Amino acid sequence: MSNLYSAIPCSSRSMSASSIKLPSFFSSLSRYSSPPPSSSSFISDSRNFISSKNIFPKVSMSHQQNRHLTSVSDSVTPDRPQGSSFQGGESFFRCILASMEAIYLSRNPTAKSILELVHSVDNEHICYDHFAFRTFGVNGHGIDSMAGLFLDFGYVQREELRFPAKKLKAFWFSPPKVQSSDGGAGVNGPLPRIFISELLVDELSPRAQEIIRRYTAQSNNGNKHASLASCLGSLTWEKPSYAEFLQLASESEYAAWTLVNGYALNHLTVSTHRLKSHLRSIKNLNQFIEENGYKLNSEGGILKVSPDGLLLQSSTVADSVAFQFADGIESSVPCSYIEFAERLILPQYKNLPEKEVKEFHRRDGFEVGNADKIFESTSSDQLTRRSA
Repeated sequence: MSNLYSAIPCSSRSMSASSIKLPSFFSSLSRYSSPPPSSSSFISDSRNFISSKNIFPKVSMSHQQNRHLTSVSDSVTPDRPQGSSFQGGESFFRCILASMEAIYLSRNPTAKSILELVHSVDNEHICYDHFAFRTFGVNGHGIDSMAGLFLDFGYVQREELRFPAKKLKAFWFSPPKVQSSDGGAGVNGPLPRIFISELLVDELSPRAQEIIRRYTAQSNNGNKHASLASCLGSLTWEKPSYAEFLQLASESEYAAWTLVNGYALNHLTVSTHRLKSHLRSIKNLNQFIEENGYKLNSEGGILKVSPDGLLLQSSTVADSVAFQFADGIESSVPCSYIEFAERLILPQYKNLPEKEVKEFHRRDGFEVGNADKIFESTSSDQLTRRSA
């Protein structure tokens, strides 16, 4: 167990946000913001957490009271577009997404390289299906800590997903309508769905619970600034010891990942059906990625298919990065990955002319079976397979 991650080659040991030159596809980020603060490298001191009380809007009670859960996704069988409207400053919100994306790309060279590859074929047509985050369901650090930002800007909470074997639950959030995304790409295109999961800490062993509760308690009110932590690539608690990281990894690799990555973007997902080339078919895209030397998550098969056959997903295996623990030990730990999703047209709209098909005519929501296998993109089994 002591060598769980130490054998994983570090693919971005000396990378930093400031050292990454983004390709032309990402140059549009400057339309909304300056580059985010340099993370210098993933081996960084996260003790100096910057307060965001004057930067990000506070979650209001009205949003808390208006959150509602649909037992069946109303967008899986839609008869009209989503009705929620964007709230607040759109350029500000897109700036937040751009900062999260920039930190993510600086730490995950595989994701950056694949986006460049797809861009070389599909020009400016890359759009994001969803952003995903992981959290600890304890001391106020769970789903709500990250969801507040998105609810404040008009996102709507949808159904809950449960993963008993992994001791996880998740909610997804549908984006509000905006007027300025037509023709845009990346964070300047259609707003992504949001998928936020949390570890059910109370179901872990007493020792694992103690570790997680101690670190989240150190964070104090850091959970109120989860979105800022994601933008900065900073932990809101002190860096853990290597021994405690391994202790969590032996019981829940999700827990170990969250301990060292915090609120960082776990993955972003390319919407394949929005592409214009032959890569709009996820099967073609998977083949293209593998032919270029990248390994895809093989858990349950490369292609994950929902029971209704309308949601097709795949993902890469996570990159690994060097992390310096509180006790001075440096070791490779899993970072993030990139996912791909193709949402097929719902049966009742199959006869629509292709030019008339909109996103709400396609399969929406998420699928437990697919997501359960996508979670494995950061597992030691997949990471070991990648390094083989």
